[in-house]
Amino acid sequence: MGTSFGTVVVTGAAGRIGSVVRVGLRGEAERLVLVDRVGLAAQSPAEEVRQLDLRDAEAVTAALEGADAVVHLGGVPDEAPLPELLEGNVGGTHNVLEGARRQGVGRVVLASSNRLTGFYPVSTTITVEMPPRPDGLYGVSKVAVEALGRLYADKFGLSVVCLRIGSFEDAPTERRHLATWLSPRDCLGFVRAALTAPDINFAAVYAVSANTRRFWDVGAGSALGYTPVDDAEAFTPRISPEGDTVEHDLQGGAYANTEYTLRHL
Repeated sequence: MGTSFGTVVVTGAAGRIGSVVRVGLRGEAERLVLVDRVGLAAQSPAEEVRQLDLRDAEAVTAALEGADAVVHLGGVPDEAPLPELLEGNVGGTHNVLEGARRQGVGRVVLASSNRLTGFYPVSTTITVEMPPRPDGLYGVSKVAVEALGRLYADKFGLSVVCLRIGSFEDAPTERRHLATWLSPRDCLGFVRAALTAPDINFAAVYAVSANTRRFWDVGAGSALGYTPVDDAEAFTPRISPEGDTVEHDLQGGAYANTEYTLRHL
């Protein structure tokens, strides 16, 4: 896409991560198409707003017309009943990928999650080649999201990057974040790299800051050409040591707790 990102579609543009991506790409994309089911207002001549539901396949395909890339951040953001997750995350992602295929979009960036490996113990360093061990139904939906991305890359030739997003916060607020934190600056860095990295058919990458205690191997991120810069360790004095219960021996922390999923069954 040269020195500009060209036309970039951002789904979930009203969300926490979408808002950061929107601001970060506003001056770099020739045209920024902001998609969300809630109303947004364009804030620059380069912005275009599309209010739609990702379950509407034809509307999604229409929003992708003329796009060079799509950053897909929309969907159900946390644990929920499985039918809701399948419709919002898996079905929505399928509509984005199918729309990208039909419109000839050059690069698709999918928001995956660290929680598709949340049942590994904290003592294990995870690589993207290791089998999924989701910590809940939300993690299961992200396993399916990555599988769809791989299918569309292998079968239809789409260039797909899955970012396994860490704990996106302005600053760490709990002990798990010392390993899992993703700062806004590093988040935007990973998204920019995912949009511009050359020669990618399919890649899955842990998007996490340069945390001293991280338990994910970020080596795959070198394929994108981005090295994170922030470290949660600087915030250690602000974080209480309380709350280190048995389930926190798992990388998903409280997300791996049985009750966290039982309430949605």
